[in-house]
Amino acid sequence: MKHKPPVTRQFDLSLPPPVPGDNRSHEARLRSSLESELGAAPAIPLSLCRRLSSVLPDSDFKVKAVVSRGPCGWEAVDVLPGNSSEPVLGVAIDLGSTTVVFYLVDMLESKVIATVSRPNPQRAHGEDILERILFAGRGDGLKVLQSEIVDLINNTISEITGEHGCSPGSVYYLTVAGNTTMCHFLLALDPSHICKEPYLPSVNRFDLMRASEAGIRCHELSWLYCFPNIGSYFGGDLLAGILASGMHRSEEISMLVDVGTNAEVVLGNRDWLVSCAGAAGPALEGGILTCGMRAQPGAIERVEISPSDLSVKYKVIGDEAPRGLCGSAIIDLLSAMFLAGIVDVTGKLVPERDPQRIREINGELAWVLVEADRTATGKPVYITQSDIKNLVRSKGAMYTILNVVIQSVGVSFADIDNFYVAGAFGNYIDPVKAISIGMLPDIPVDKFKPLGNSAGTGAVKALLDSGAIDEVEHIMEKLTYLEMNVRGDFMNQLTAALFLPHTDRSLFPSVKVPKF
Repeated sequence: MKHKPPVTRQFDLSLPPPVPGDNRSHEARLRSSLESELGAAPAIPLSLCRRLSSVLPDSDFKVKAVVSRGPCGWEAVDVLPGNSSEPVLGVAIDLGSTTVVFYLVDMLESKVIATVSRPNPQRAHGEDILERILFAGRGDGLKVLQSEIVDLINNTISEITGEHGCSPGSVYYLTVAGNTTMCHFLLALDPSHICKEPYLPSVNRFDLMRASEAGIRCHELSWLYCFPNIGSYFGGDLLAGILASGMHRSEEISMLVDVGTNAEVVLGNRDWLVSCAGAAGPALEGGILTCGMRAQPGAIERVEISPSDLSVKYKVIGDEAPRGLCGSAIIDLLSAMFLAGIVDVTGKLVPERDPQRIREINGELAWVLVEADRTATGKPVYITQSDIKNLVRSKGAMYTILNVVIQSVGVSFADIDNFYVAGAFGNYIDPVKAISIGMLPDIPVDKFKPLGNSAGTGAVKALLDSGAIDEVEHIMEKLTYLEMNVRGDFMNQLTAALFLPHTDRSLFPSVKVPKF
């Protein structure tokens, strides 16, 4: 599919100066020249018209005109002297509940020139989105949440543009991909009904708006595009992921999985798309485990256990003394423990198999990965029986969600040509390990394709392809959302998935269950 030009463009124009017999206005000269470039006459806002009578004559009618795609077509947003070297920039934002990622884009070169990641300051009001929704409903809580995220955006834009020798005034377009609740916080929309039946967002489609309406400081005529949402648990970040994957344009059947607080799944091709979301992610991310932590320096990210002598190897982010386990290590660890016989098919620890590492900690059986004298905290890094139970339930929910989705449209995992895994989870997960515990389907490993930060990639695409916003609308039209919590077959299938790898071994032929 041929891409259209970026949503913001610049044209070098040499306008015909006024002469006897040509007494057209400054506006008419600009509009006529831009119509020749664009194929249609652009809108010219009043604030820009007020500047034309000085800019055009002072530049001898040789100017650089900046145009952006507005809600009604192309619009002139700036006119600069012909010798100007001011950049034309856009900013794409992955508005995550934990981390916010910014992409500074050179719109003339169609490339990302800077990427920065910042912690979401709203975490101070709760790691969990539900806590923040409750906070928003108390006093001026919603105003506080909006102010925090807008301040972060403004400060970061000022910082990254300054590092490139320019100012926020050079930013003409912003795109934001975030989940439904995060976008409601950004725009100060009431989120209170998102978390209770019948789970209603205040807004599904956010019309294109001036960035200033949201309090964002950049060029005065800059536009802000927020990716729409399908519902409370299917947000713009997932729509941006679909856009990034291109699965909606392919004849092949693809599945996209994004694991965060929830597991969000899309299945389909260019003719149809079905999706759902369900709780599966917290344990798989490491957030609710005793020694779980986010992927940062000090986090163990890889684990190996030898089935023959139970020797252990691990890798730590930053090569520091270990502090805990991040998501990729947790999947590695459960897989390694299972294949080494340290846990059985029900997920229970087998003390006689590894008596040196299995011991009671705080009244509960645990398996110790790193002893206290070798950690940065002076405390051992371990996994408890309760942690393992939570992991098995999370991986079981994950597989069940995937299975219910494919069954709902009458296909099998064997019919899937591309299995996209989004986010940091997708970048660092080892599919073989995930298959061995029954979290991902047992399909050829070469079908698994990490997408990285698909929400950010989709947000950048929406800047660099002026047809992308229309493409998102087409995606929404062909997408059917399945409400997982009202499906009786989900709970029935979940029970069968609460074993390693599954009660039905025929579903995982590549996994050789150990016997010790």
